[in-house]
Amino acid sequence: MSVRGTTVYYSHPGGRGWDTVELMAQTAARWLEADLVRLDAGSGYSRSWLLRGLLPRPPRRFRGGPGVVIAGAPAHLNAVLALPALRRAHDPLVGWVIDSFWHERIPRIARGRGVFDRLFITDAEFVPEWESATGTPTTWLPFGADVLDAGSAAGDRPVDVQRAGRQPAAWDDDDAVARAAAELGLTYRGRTPFHADPARNQAGLMAAEAEAKFTLAFSNVAAPADYTHPTRQYLTGRWTDALASGSTVAGIAPVCRATSELLWPEALLELGTTDRDDGLRQIAAAVQEWIPARARLNHLRALERLDWRWRIERLAREAQIDAPGLPAELTRLLARIAELTRVG
Repeated sequence: MSVRGTTVYYSHPGGRGWDTVELMAQTAARWLEADLVRLDAGSGYSRSWLLRGLLPRPPRRFRGGPGVVIAGAPAHLNAVLALPALRRAHDPLVGWVIDSFWHERIPRIARGRGVFDRLFITDAEFVPEWESATGTPTTWLPFGADVLDAGSAAGDRPVDVQRAGRQPAAWDDDDAVARAAAELGLTYRGRTPFHADPARNQAGLMAAEAEAKFTLAFSNVAAPADYTHPTRQYLTGRWTDALASGSTVAGIAPVCRATSELLWPEALLELGTTDRDDGLRQIAAAVQEWIPARARLNHLRALERLDWRWRIERLAREAQIDAPGLPAELTRLLARIAELTRVG
């Protein structure tokens, strides 16, 4: 690592739904032994500094230590211009874009000028578009979860179905869904309480999912909203957090490479419909077949494929950034995988 140290910048997009990413940025900074700078992207970035992004990048001998920008959306790569401390370049300067499916919104600061040395995006399908637009080596780094410390393999699951996030209209009224579920002998739990503190909010959600056999989630195409993409599908924390917690995800999964390459058959109960009554009947049948070993298997596979530690390890390795705190974390992760594998 450079003696000048690594800095992780997290540009919060504003609004709800970013707790998983914010907590990941905090833990990534800890594993990289980096300073963490949190920016509020909702306030925008000064036009004068955006224009300064057109200036040539300084020679390497004048640059600071490594910098990692974790951007909720492409526009938040502009975080490198937001503060005086950011106005000097880093060596290397790395960007990781979460909602990378908005590739037509790549900002000027990242386009073809070499400001970023390497980019990482969560959507494998759009690596060619990002590399073409930016002229920068781009790697698929999928969404993940803190499986090791926040997940669960518990087999005691008194809740049959736990809601996670937005739902199609037919599923949106929690009281109505609970009544319909009860008629089929199912225990349904709706929205978890919202807390302003990200750690408390995330802990409450994952604790609820750890008590549920199935977590209800639908893709952005099956359950659209004004902040989702109308056609491009992508895997999010609603799937990775539920699976980390040992819960099988019931609903309609996104059709994308992350789903097909990272998930396993037991991870999903594909309903194939947004009809509530039809879906509940399918879930009721699946509950009859459910066994506690399913939760252990989901947690194990999530440890193997979804843990954030694998993501940060790859980012650090490919960007050639030291991660002094990561070897011990990977040792813990591998030990837990070995333990669950022995149990069978």
